[in-house]
Amino acid sequence: MPLIKSISGIRGTIGDKVGEDLTPTDIILYTSSYAMWVKNNSSKQLNTIVVGRDARISGEMVQGFVIDTLISLGFNVISLNLSTTPTVEIAVPMENADGGIIITASHNPKNWNALKLLNSKGEFLSSLDGQEVLKISKTFNADLHQPEKIGELVEKDNYIDIHINEILKLDLVDIESIKNRGYKIVVDAVNSTGGIAVPKLLEKLGVNVVKLFCDPTGDFPHNPEPLKENLSDLSNLVIEQQADLGIVVDPDVDRLAFVSENGDVFGEEYTLVACADYVLGINPGSTVSNLSSTRALKDISDNHNCKYNSSAVGEVNVVEMMKNTKAIIGGEGNGGIILPSIHYGRDALVGIALFLSHLSKSELKCSELRDKYPNYFMSKKKKQLDSGFDYDNMIECLKTKYASEKINLIDGLKIDFSDSWVQLRKSNTEPIIRIYSEAKTQVLADEISDKFIQEIESIS
Repeated sequence: MPLIKSISGIRGTIGDKVGEDLTPTDIILYTSSYAMWVKNNSSKQLNTIVVGRDARISGEMVQGFVIDTLISLGFNVISLNLSTTPTVEIAVPMENADGGIIITASHNPKNWNALKLLNSKGEFLSSLDGQEVLKISKTFNADLHQPEKIGELVEKDNYIDIHINEILKLDLVDIESIKNRGYKIVVDAVNSTGGIAVPKLLEKLGVNVVKLFCDPTGDFPHNPEPLKENLSDLSNLVIEQQADLGIVVDPDVDRLAFVSENGDVFGEEYTLVACADYVLGINPGSTVSNLSSTRALKDISDNHNCKYNSSAVGEVNVVEMMKNTKAIIGGEGNGGIILPSIHYGRDALVGIALFLSHLSKSELKCSELRDKYPNYFMSKKKKQLDSGFDYDNMIECLKTKYASEKINLIDGLKIDFSDSWVQLRKSNTEPIIRIYSEAKTQVLADEISDKFIQEIESIS
């Protein structure tokens, strides 16, 4: 399959076909192209790039190629080694670096990897900047970029601790309230770097931590997406341990979901809802999520007399909308929390600290907190894209068929019905169409998704 090049970086399976898999040749090419983009957009004589990786099995190999390439081109490198995506995002501006590369395929299976590219602010490249990197890659010639000297490598393995300390400084994080509750929490980190970071944070908050899949071997014990169908082990252990809740993060720790004390999944869509409810109750302001996220965030924003805005899917798009609207919290319904007061990036560690502050101050059980919020149910399904499938024609056909409904074409096709919605969009990270729907019951949401999968198949 071809490499996927999008606002989410350069992503593919580790394999042996140049240009079709993420091979050493491709790693070197796109690292070099990104380095030249950094050089072209910097006035510095000497540039520095921060590099970090999650624990997937190919990470160390990819990291080696990335670092050696950068050094050979005359760039200094600060390697965080095993890290998290938000930790690298924080490290870039703190180190006054010119960019960052995170080696992670996020929620993709363990045979995948990717290069996530950051600017000097520690934020993902814009669509235009990403296109410029790809343009450079098509004409890149190393002979034209011979450095006067090779760069230097510095390793800093303490940035997860620095990241956690920055979170604990936030006024919104009520450390004493959390400590006073004496929580017992089960952590599922899918054997990646969340197994390092999440227990460290929780221990600083006085939590009794029960570890599940916290050994950073990269051997994911289940599908790493924090969806209900992947959390049975966590739910069972929460009940067995009589824990107050369970926490699950994805391999690079930018997505977050909870399991209540009764073993029920809190719902990744409601991670942002709960955190926003807490933040707006203290500091009212506008909120942002993407078009694929639950209506519940708008409802909560309305309850606080605050403005809600939606963006296209993708962290870059959410951040742009947040900046334009001066939002005080935002993110995506996939469990991503963005708190601008610390940085413009999805951060599961920030989300954990905000959620526990909210839960502890509410004096409610996790299930009782969930019962406070509007009860929407979402169905998230996928349809594999066959070669030759005419995606644009599919969108046009469905737009015409449902012209009497409220149509949004900002990101794929979203159709708003009176008490439900469905969105169909091509994934930025996999060769699939994502079919998301939301309704007042799970049965109805699933029926809507299944109906539109049939619609897609009838057009194809």
